[in-house]
This record gives sequence, structure tokens and C-alpha cells, in this order.
Amino acid sequence: MTKTSITPSSSPTLHKRNIIAERHGMYCTAYEWFGAHVVVDGETVGTRFAVWAPNAQEVCVICDRNGWKHGGFYLNSSDEGVWTGIIPAMGAGEAYKYSIRQKDGQIVEKADPYAFYSEVSPKTASVVYDLDGYQWSDQKWIENKSEINWFEKPVNIYEVQLGSWMRPKDGRKYYSYAELSEKLIKYVVEMGFTHLQLMPITEYPFDGSWGYQTTGYFAPTSRYGTPLDFMAFVNRCHQAGIGVLLDWVPGHFPTDGHSLGKFDGTALYEHADPRSGFHPDWNTYIFNYGRTEVRNFLLSSAHFWCDKYHIDGIRVDAVASMLYLDYSREEGEWIPNEFGGRENLEAMNFLKDLNTSLHGSFPGILTVAEESTSWPGVSKPVYDGGLGFSMKWDMGWMNDTLSYMQNDPIHRQHHQNQLSFRSLYAFSENFVLPLSHDEVVHGKRSLLSQMPGDQWQQFANLRLLLGYQATLPGKHLLFMGGEIGQWTEWDHDGELDWSILEFETHAGIKRFVSDINKLLIRHPALHQLDCSSEGFSWIQADDAANSVYAYCRFSKNAEEILVVVLNMTPIPREGYRVGVPKHGFYKEILNSDASLYGGTDVGNAGGIASVAKPMHGMKQSVNLTLPPLGILVMRFEELDSTKTPTSEKTKN
Repeated sequence: MTKTSITPSSSPTLHKRNIIAERHGMYCTAYEWFGAHVVVDGETVGTRFAVWAPNAQEVCVICDRNGWKHGGFYLNSSDEGVWTGIIPAMGAGEAYKYSIRQKDGQIVEKADPYAFYSEVSPKTASVVYDLDGYQWSDQKWIENKSEINWFEKPVNIYEVQLGSWMRPKDGRKYYSYAELSEKLIKYVVEMGFTHLQLMPITEYPFDGSWGYQTTGYFAPTSRYGTPLDFMAFVNRCHQAGIGVLLDWVPGHFPTDGHSLGKFDGTALYEHADPRSGFHPDWNTYIFNYGRTEVRNFLLSSAHFWCDKYHIDGIRVDAVASMLYLDYSREEGEWIPNEFGGRENLEAMNFLKDLNTSLHGSFPGILTVAEESTSWPGVSKPVYDGGLGFSMKWDMGWMNDTLSYMQNDPIHRQHHQNQLSFRSLYAFSENFVLPLSHDEVVHGKRSLLSQMPGDQWQQFANLRLLLGYQATLPGKHLLFMGGEIGQWTEWDHDGELDWSILEFETHAGIKRFVSDINKLLIRHPALHQLDCSSEGFSWIQADDAANSVYAYCRFSKNAEEILVVVLNMTPIPREGYRVGVPKHGFYKEILNSDASLYGGTDVGNAGGIASVAKPMHGMKQSVNLTLPPLGILVMRFEELDSTKTPTSEKTKN
């Protein structure tokens, strides 16, 4: 084939400026230059390409136009290692790859690291796409978001894997982004969630990775539609008042041949030494955070989703694996930092840059760390010595709580401190309390199946678990299926078992989750001081003999006071006295044992007035009936002096 060079860019100054920024500074919008862009450049209409491959001998664009063979459409090289050029008349919708001749003469074919769209798996080519065609109508949402202090607002997240939430019955494998706009958004609103968190939709080749082995850091997966379809999905979420968070994976990437690994024949995006550059747990490569071009690639990816797709935040996966050089490695299998320590200083600096730049560019977004260790200051500002995340997953709470709940109630008296232990660190970070996908896979079983006892006790325990999660200080996340009491653990090859909602037990769980979600939104005491110790106090946490806990939640200036009581046994408890902070009427606003949720209707007839009987260090107390395996939420109200109750128990 005759060697054909691509038309060089007619904007050399712009070209040089982008190259210098990429190599020598923080460049968070590299996607505006790199990749494939449909352009009108002087009199030339076509697609402009730019790819970083500093150790390549040659780089060609291969596509249908040249029979997918190396030797045509050569890109022009620069001394900075970036190859550029324009293919005239090439437009949106055309598939392509880069064909790279390495220094040893071998040729490899690679997808575009900055591709905006990809072929549908199992195909792996990139696709030229123009992102400027969608007309957004969420400006009011964006403006309002920039003024919101999320630490004082309800954040109640529904975690979803789009391909297995619900599937069509017409033989297709997946619903489209457009169809999910109708079905999923309506459901999220109905259930009272404030945010939708999508497991990674950054393009990935293998369904079983769930998106956590990313090959397209700038491309929403084509499994469900086009980039503009996904923009419309996010727009519809915003119109419905739902924020959208994305799982984002900067910790590692797969070894698939078309991906980033050994991109130009050398370790370009990863470390060359496997002690730093290969992850033994996941058989993946680890990014070289010390290389400016790699940092800019990742920073640009994060900015891209907030910029082009109006995403409201990112949940950064596997942060612990980034922070520790010896993560999941034995002695001799890792390289210490320059001071001899195990901390990955380059990853630390990258995460600080990530959070500083995102919060500066997109006011009101959330950055959430999945960080499973006691690394200090994950959610503290960078200027205060932290990593700068908005929030951090409380993995300790998740492990302790599920471990406690899995105990037969008769044995819970021996594990009382598993739930109260959180008080020692509850406000050291801005926490999200997760019951995520990781807890319902790989043989762990579904949340409902993890609960002990007979079937009635399992459902009661699940309501108790979800009520406990919702009433603790912190933001909240629930993985799909937990809200309907799915029996089987999550399977990415199927859909949720929606048929179980025909049974009143499962319908009751769904009603309970919806009601407690809306309770969390309505009552400022359940969200306003989530990240402050002023919003929470124990009433008692040491009644191990009865396995009972009680605590208060407060709004700002204690304008609203809620009392929460949990009975962790299947034994109803009559005459259980609980100290309360003020004299008044305590209205029962939630009882997980209500019959509409599948319970037995054991409760307090709508509420109870306090009396001057000291208890739990307080001058006032109430004499309660505690439902079996139940949670009570009671709201303080001033007593009407003209209707003072004559007994402790009164109907509302």
C-alpha cells in the first residue's frame, strides 16, 4: 500500500501549546485536544487525531477506508512524542484504531485512549463521535447544585449496575439508556433516593468485570446506546431531581491487547517494574502516577465526565490499593518510597490534585473514596493536610454491622460493642455508610439471606438493618435488590427478581425502604448534622442483656429531636424505660414492625408522653413497648398544656 500521510493541523501554535501543557503541567482538559475530533480546519473538513506514543517508530490510523492495514493514513510525529493529523472527509460513526510500529519493528493495534465512543463488545475498535450535538436543559440543576452544602443535605444513594437492574423480555440483552430513562429514574424517585450511583460505565470489554477493568476512560459503554443517549439519561435524572454519581477506576487497568498496556511497546501508562506496575489480585496494570502525561490523562478523564456529561460526582474505586505500595504484597514484592516507607507518595499527590481541581472547576460535586484502611484525613481538605475527598465509605461500619446482624439474636448479647464501637471514629471523616454490591456477591449471599432465624425473623432483621443504617449519622448507600429483599445474591448475567414483589413480605420491605428514605429527607435531624458530633448522642448502648440500643439525632440548634430505639431480639419488651432529653410527647413516626411492612404491629399507639423519672442520666423518660426485631423512631413535640396526658401512654 502506498504510504499516505495525513494532512497536518493548520494550527501549529495551538498544537504546540497543548503538547507543552500535556507534558509539563497540570492539564485537566486534554480530551479537548487528544483523541478523534470532527473538525473544520481551514478548508479541510474531517477528523483530527492526536495520540501520545513517544517510543513509536510509526503511527497509522487504520479503519475501513484503508482495509484496516498498517501503511496508510500515517500520523505526523513531534519531538514531544505526540502524533497528530487530519483525515479529510472522515466523520462521526466511523470505527478506527491506532496501528503502532514499535522500536523492535513489531506492529500493535490499539484503541484510542481518548476515544469518546467504542464498538459494542466483543468488538474493540474506537468510533469517531461528535459530543456537541446534545441540547442540555438542566441549567437550573447545575446552578442549584453549586450552592448546596451536601454535608447538611440528605444523600441517599441507590447503587445500580445498569445491565442487570432490569432486562427486556423481547430477546434483547439490555435496555437502552433511553428506556432506562423511563424505568429506572421513575423507580428511584418513587423509592425516595436522592442520588443514583452507576457502577462503572466507562467502556470495558468483559461483562464479568462489572466495568472495573476499564478500557475506555472517556467513553460510556456502547452496550446501552450512544454518548448522546447517555447525556439524555443524565439530563432526565436532573429534571427529576436525582443526582448522578459514577464509579471511576484510576487504580488499575486491564492487560487486554487493545488497551493501554505497553501502548507503544513500552510501559507508557504503567510502571515497567511489576513490583510497582502489576496488580497481583486483579491481574491488571497499575498507573504510573509519577508521570505527568499519565496524571493528566486521569485528571482529564475525571473532569471529562463532569464537564461533558454533567455528572454530579465520582466514587473512586480501590483507593487503598493506590495509597499503599505494599497493598496485597509480601515482603520483597514491592518497592519502598524515597523515604523507605510504604506510602505511595505519587498517588497521594495525584489524589490531592484530583480533588482540588474537580472541586475548583465544578462547585457542588461530590468525590467519594472507597478507602478501607485508617489512612488519616481522606475527607479533609487538601489545605488542611487531607486528600480532599468530599466523603469516604465507612467500610468498618459495614463489616461490623453485617457481622453483628448475622449472629443469631440469642448470641448478640455477646457482641454489643460491635455496633457501639463506631462512636470512637464516627466523626473523624465525612462518612458514607455503604451496603454495596461487594456484600452480595462471591458466595456472601443477598442481604436477606444473610439474616438469621426463620423467614419472619429474616425479614424483620432486614428491616432492622436498613432502619439502623438510615438513622445513623452519615450519608447512605444501598445496592439494588436490597430494597425488595432479594433472596439470591446479585448475578450480573440476569436481572433483579422483580416477581417476588407479588409476595406481601417483599412488598413490605420495599414500602419500608421507601418510607424511611422519605423520612430521612423530611426530617433535618436525620441529615443536617451527619458529619458533626452535635447531631448524635447515645442514650444507652450497653444493655447487652436485652440487646437494646437507643440514641438521639438532632438538627441544628436541636430544633428537631428524634429518639431511635432498636430491639435486636425477637422478644417484644413491655415497659422498657428509655431516658429522653426533654419533657414532652414523643410521636412514633416510624415502626419497622408495622403490619404494612410485614410486622406484627407491636408499638406505642402513636406515641408517648415523658414523665419525670430519671433514666440514662436524663431527668425525663418514656416507658416503651419495643417491637420484636424492630426499630422505633420517635419525634419530640411540645406538650399541649390543655391536653396533658394522664398516663405515660397515649394515642396520637
